[in-house]
Amino acid sequence: MRPRLSIGLTGGIASGKSTVARRFSELGVPVIDADAAARAVVAPGRPGLAQVLARFGKSVLDPRAELDRQALRERIFADAHARRDLEAILHPLIREEMARLAAAASGPYLIMAIPLLIEGGPRDDLDRILVVDLDETRQLARIVSRDGVSMAQARAILTAQASRAERLAKADDVLENAGSVEDLRAGVDRLHERYLQLAAHRAP
Repeated sequence: MRPRLSIGLTGGIASGKSTVARRFSELGVPVIDADAAARAVVAPGRPGLAQVLARFGKSVLDPRAELDRQALRERIFADAHARRDLEAILHPLIREEMARLAAAASGPYLIMAIPLLIEGGPRDDLDRILVVDLDETRQLARIVSRDGVSMAQARAILTAQASRAERLAKADDVLENAGSVEDLRAGVDRLHERYLQLAAHRAP
């Protein structure tokens, strides 16, 4: 049975999305991850990989004949046309894969973890949008520490994403990641109870 309530989980880079998704999963909520779907649709033997190779050639394969993500990123980094071509190939396949997984999931509600949800435009398959929010100063510090990049590179990464204000403007629910990991997990627990109530009210 397809869950009745679908929650889109998003937030800026290094905002705490993975911690939030992990806690929902621990609570027994199905979490459909866009990044995992993106990897699945270009796995060896899948049509997505064949389409990527038809557009970009075998130079984006690694020695194991799998997609070399770093090589592909380098190809599209400075070429907006190539990036749009890649998105046109992958985005429909990723949505289809996530819809397949969602249809197979059970429970009152599910989480659709989509890092670039706001950037991707409207989604009619989501009932609510949950944004994990972190102030940009702490966000930049986390990117530098986690990814080993310079502050200038961290700022460039943030600039390439939707702004904090844009995400908050689209949010139905906001989890502020202003305290400890335990605080964030407790916030997920409170939202879990709320979503269960919302799902129950939607039941026929």
